[in-house]
Amino acid sequence: MAELGLNEHHQSAVISYMRFARSKRALRLKTVDSCFQDLKDSRLTEDTFTVDEVTDILDGLKVVVHSEVESELINTTYTNVLFLRQLFCQAEKWYLKLQTDISDLENRELLEQVAEFEKAEFTTAGKKASTEISKLKLAPLNEGGVSELLSKEITRLQEENDKLKARVKTIETQATNALDEKFKLERVLKDLEKAQGDQEPKFKMQEVSDLETSLAKLRADFEKSLNMSSENQKSLEDNLISTKHDLLKIQEDLLLAEKELEKKFQETAAYRNMKELLTKKNEQVKELRKRLSQYEAGD
Repeated sequence: MAELGLNEHHQSAVISYMRFARSKRALRLKTVDSCFQDLKDSRLTEDTFTVDEVTDILDGLKVVVHSEVESELINTTYTNVLFLRQLFCQAEKWYLKLQTDISDLENRELLEQVAEFEKAEFTTAGKKASTEISKLKLAPLNEGGVSELLSKEITRLQEENDKLKARVKTIETQATNALDEKFKLERVLKDLEKAQGDQEPKFKMQEVSDLETSLAKLRADFEKSLNMSSENQKSLEDNLISTKHDLLKIQEDLLLAEKELEKKFQETAAYRNMKELLTKKNEQVKELRKRLSQYEAGD
């Protein structure tokens, strides 16, 4: 069977969308066929027509068919946008950014691959019966609970990380101002030292000592705050990565549990009885069709 390079879950979603598109396409084709049939029933009542009459008939048919085809193309575009919106919303929920390549939409090789996939999926004998059985699959496990809590925790950690970044930026600004003040004080000290040999100092030595002590304390406080901010930021980033890994692990466990439950359900007596019942019904339908064809042949 043709494959699209997707896992089982995503390929099943593609098949569901193709089934929906096929039903819409068949319905629109029936509408176009009815346009031609209505034309035959309402306009083609004479044996001969003039050129003007034929032109008028074809123009009217053109308007009707054009309207039907345009309506279907517009609806298809809107449907595809809604389908993409579902995928993007799910990706944004887990902070993912999906990328698309519009050029692949006109890749003939890929389009032929999709056509082969559709042909293999919807023309295989007994596909209808297997489709009806597949509808009895267990509902997916609720993704709430632990996954929801982890998602909230990721959001909280990211908010704290943003706040920490803003705080670091504020500290950096304060540090820049402190460095500017330091340079100004150093220039003052140099001027004082230079003036000591020529004139009496303008400031007492005790005041100079206090000024140097304040400067050293300011530098120590700045280095301490900067180190604490870096450590807190690294810790939050590590917690965020660890939480994301835990979330992926739990999602994988949930998927395995769902497959295990589905496997157990298929092994139950109810599933086997239902499958046998569907098989018997199919045999009865075949037998009735065979009898009906014999009856029609006899007439």
